[in-house]
Amino acid sequence: MNGIFKACGTALVTPFLENGEVDYSAFEALLERQCRGGVDFLVPLATTSETPTLSSGEKHRLLNICKGCGLPLLAGCGSNSVNATLENIKAFPGADAYLVVVPFYNKPTQEGLYLYFKTIARESGVPIIMYNVPGRTGCNMTADTCLRIAREVPGIIGVKEASGNFGQCRQILEGAPEGFSLFSGDDDMTFSLMKEGAAGVISVASNILPQQVSTMVKLCLEGDFEKAEELDSRLQPLFKGCFVESNPIPAKEALRQLGLCSNTMRIPLTAAGENTVRTIKEILSEWK
Repeated sequence: MNGIFKACGTALVTPFLENGEVDYSAFEALLERQCRGGVDFLVPLATTSETPTLSSGEKHRLLNICKGCGLPLLAGCGSNSVNATLENIKAFPGADAYLVVVPFYNKPTQEGLYLYFKTIARESGVPIIMYNVPGRTGCNMTADTCLRIAREVPGIIGVKEASGNFGQCRQILEGAPEGFSLFSGDDDMTFSLMKEGAAGVISVASNILPQQVSTMVKLCLEGDFEKAEELDSRLQPLFKGCFVESNPIPAKEALRQLGLCSNTMRIPLTAAGENTVRTIKEILSEWK
């Protein structure tokens, strides 16, 4: 199963109309653009989707639209509760695998993280990719814990690593068992991690420039690091620009400037500030 998840996966935004309703037409158009741009899999209902603000009905409709694209689906379903995560998996069937974030707010121990992912994998019976993003969860899953889970827990097929810690990522890559994949969760680290053996990226920036990001990743997988580095260097301003405010605020502003959707956010997130608008405009001017 993990073989279908490689190269570039897009952590999809959820476009909203100015009245706050989901803009399903814009979402469909964004998906078509992703397919034309050559991305390899889709990641709906995760951080970039503003998932905590979505209703159950909205999640179902977005996931069903994704199913019609024909690309592998990695659906976000994590929570800070075993039962809630299992209920999410059951409530949103049909994905090829599920992205489960490290529990937030609880501040679990490393042993607690091991037991959490072991229980999710055993009880759900579906392929799981873990998601380590301590900047959002307040808890870092260490390399030792990640590798323990990878070696001992069937059904855990990979990790999206967004700790920003290159040494931690490299330790996972060096110790990972066969069939376990590491995906960059930070666009600006993708090239460096793929040189070390990462399987690809779960990208925010590919919402904006799907063809360019997916091309860079494929060049890495083909071993053409010279060409990949050239493209990565051009993309670095965008990679960094996507996080000058909380994700997905800058990404949505970029999509607005490209005429693809509004920059409307759901509270507690708000539309991009003036500095971000200027930064994104300057970045996009280099790709016209």
